[in-house]
Amino acid sequence: MESNNQQKQWSDFTLNKQLLNAIADLGFDTPTEIQQKCIPIITGGQEVIGIAQTGTGKTAAYLLPILMKVKFAQGNDVRAVILAPTKELTIQIADHAKELAKYTDLRIMPLYGGIGPKAQIEAVKAGVDIIIATPGRFTELYRTGELITKQIKTLVLDEADRMMDMGFMHQLRKIFEVVPIKRQNLLFSATFSDRIERLSAEFLEFPIRIEVTPQATPAKQVEQELYHVPNMRTKINFLEYLLQKEEEFTRVMVFTRTKESADNIFNYLHRKGLGPVRVVHSNKGQNSRINAVNEFKEGNLRVLVSTDVTARGIDVVNVSHVINFDVPSHYEDYVHRIGRTGRAFQEGKAITFVNVAEQYHIEKIEKLIREKIPVKDLPPEVMVVKTPFDESQSMKRELDQLKKRDDPSFKGAFHEKKNKV
Repeated sequence: MESNNQQKQWSDFTLNKQLLNAIADLGFDTPTEIQQKCIPIITGGQEVIGIAQTGTGKTAAYLLPILMKVKFAQGNDVRAVILAPTKELTIQIADHAKELAKYTDLRIMPLYGGIGPKAQIEAVKAGVDIIIATPGRFTELYRTGELITKQIKTLVLDEADRMMDMGFMHQLRKIFEVVPIKRQNLLFSATFSDRIERLSAEFLEFPIRIEVTPQATPAKQVEQELYHVPNMRTKINFLEYLLQKEEEFTRVMVFTRTKESADNIFNYLHRKGLGPVRVVHSNKGQNSRINAVNEFKEGNLRVLVSTDVTARGIDVVNVSHVINFDVPSHYEDYVHRIGRTGRAFQEGKAITFVNVAEQYHIEKIEKLIREKIPVKDLPPEVMVVKTPFDESQSMKRELDQLKKRDDPSFKGAFHEKKNKV
């Protein structure tokens, strides 16, 4: 059975010539595993839960059947809606859809917040076939009375796990109430947690579940490395050491846990001339974020420093390295961060810096991905700085809080001296 799947070609699917020509232009030689499994089932009208991480081709796995179904521009009202958690992702999916639909007259539009709704309302009124929207902006436009939902035949939730993390459940329920009951529903997620299972029970009827890799599996072509780095200053020294290797570190994403860290690293790298470098996080304006990502995609930036807000919203081929300056506390984000490299079957490397408190998260991440991340020694050229007292205390406190979360009876390092009950 598997060997048949391997032999499937684009011509095996019931796709029209316009779509096949666009696929050829994009250079997609053969369908990926998720595309092979999803396209025939979705085309046949079935509801689907797709468990697939980014970089597997899952966007085209649902877009192609939708483009086939909607076919050509018709009327003014939207007929297919794709909901995604962030502005970056709506833009990315819309761009992908437009590339696939370039030989059709389909009207495809991203809807997202961060800008006034007036221009988007005008565009919707002028006629639209497919909308890719954040739940908040979709709801906002629906309330104006200008977004007519009665022709919607397909509803997709993409990155459903991230939508749950961002607290969109209430808004999604409201959207389910205002779209026609008779529709095809599709749900895609990198993981299948209990929350996603509950959402799918509420959203889908008799779905077929398609899982192309075990949950939260890092992309095979990403080589992972872990370094024990004792403190912030030494992390900066190590980052500088790595980025001095210009031939090797050609297009690099640096991930941090906080906006403050992202800004500090950006300023340092910029000052040291290790760029060109830009920073993106939620305090940056929408245009600034889009411009930075586009510069990075086009190869005009060497380094993009980011918080997890963009971990799932950037689809860039040829990212040579992902550097986790901080370890994420949402463990699925580790998979999404390192999935920024090794895309489109190219190799990449993910390097993670770990201090004493972060080691706690690494153990949980390794359990999630069901593999050990290889530990390497810090190169002798990297200057290791003594950890300042305040930073040391802060790490101990963080570790105590994390251990207490697992075991409420845990007293911790700050309680040992007071242990007189």
